[in-house]
Amino acid sequence: MPMIEKTTIDRILSDYDKERITIATACSHSALQIFHGAKKEGYRTLGICKRDRKHVYDSFPYGKPDKYIIVDEFSDVLLPRIQEELVENNSIIVPHGSFVEYVGPKELEAKFCVPMFGNRKTLEWERDREKQRKWLVKAGLVLPEAYDSIPEDGRKTFVKLSGAKGGRGFFTVASRRELERKLMERVKQGIIPREEARNLTFQEFIPGVRYYSHYFYSLLEDKGPGMKEGRVELLSMDKRIEPIDESYRGLPKIPEEFFDYTVTGNQPIVIRESFLPAVMEMGINTVNVSKTLFPPGMLGAFCLETIYNPRRGFTVFEISARIVAGTNLFPEGSPYSCYLFNEPMSTGRRIAREIRTAAKTEKLTRIIY
Repeated sequence: MPMIEKTTIDRILSDYDKERITIATACSHSALQIFHGAKKEGYRTLGICKRDRKHVYDSFPYGKPDKYIIVDEFSDVLLPRIQEELVENNSIIVPHGSFVEYVGPKELEAKFCVPMFGNRKTLEWERDREKQRKWLVKAGLVLPEAYDSIPEDGRKTFVKLSGAKGGRGFFTVASRRELERKLMERVKQGIIPREEARNLTFQEFIPGVRYYSHYFYSLLEDKGPGMKEGRVELLSMDKRIEPIDESYRGLPKIPEEFFDYTVTGNQPIVIRESFLPAVMEMGINTVNVSKTLFPPGMLGAFCLETIYNPRRGFTVFEISARIVAGTNLFPEGSPYSCYLFNEPMSTGRRIAREIRTAAKTEKLTRIIY
């Protein structure tokens, strides 16, 4: 499916009432933070919400949207009548992990004619693991070794599915026999859809401490270190909470259920300050290379998911090229954002601030696609 032309989105955006822009997203993932941050910046908000979730958002008066569009499934946003309603409300969509996963990156690229914050081309480079690896390697980042199949020497291997799954369905193996057994079990249990079982990625398993760095690339700020244009900001950092983290509770014989990498929550982290040069360099290089691969490159929020090993340094095992749920820890700012802004600044609010700056300077088309 061909991607919607940028000129098509620009034409729709040109008809918007710039004084009545609405920040919209799906009611999932990081929606509370996105709505809260948009309200802080003076924007109206709209939530695309499944009927059985509305009461959850109504429970948080400062985080709920001003208006709802009720849908049966999030993929209903592709229906012409819903896209028309979003456009009538001058909506700018903020895509997050659940929105991209449930609607589908290919569908968003080709069928969704509502202006979205960021560069739509990024979706392709994020979802395609081969392209993602090419991007990160070209940026000079250290990645886990990738395998075409399970190594025969018994080394521990990480098995991943494509797309934003929040770790659901991921597992480790040490042999082809173990792969076949675990894969069959997960397909039978419905954890892994049968069609996705044919599209697996095999990676080297690396021991170490996990750090998820939350960046923001602003195209509109004054030139930052290492940038020809704009500024890369480190807004916050987290560590994911997964069932595997609790496996020690099953000692001495750990039940199989503990070996699960599904993300269930997040913990805040502040990294050792002497590691910050490496963290900032990784973010800056990732943005600079994106500009050459899919101009004008990745815009807005993104996260580099890393493991630090004292002998090997930082290994980047994935990029999330959008707002991540770990930023939900910091709705009033983080130990890093306070050094960038003299006011509480969440990633959700930072997105709204970038939109507001672009609207005031007539540069919306530079950050919206």
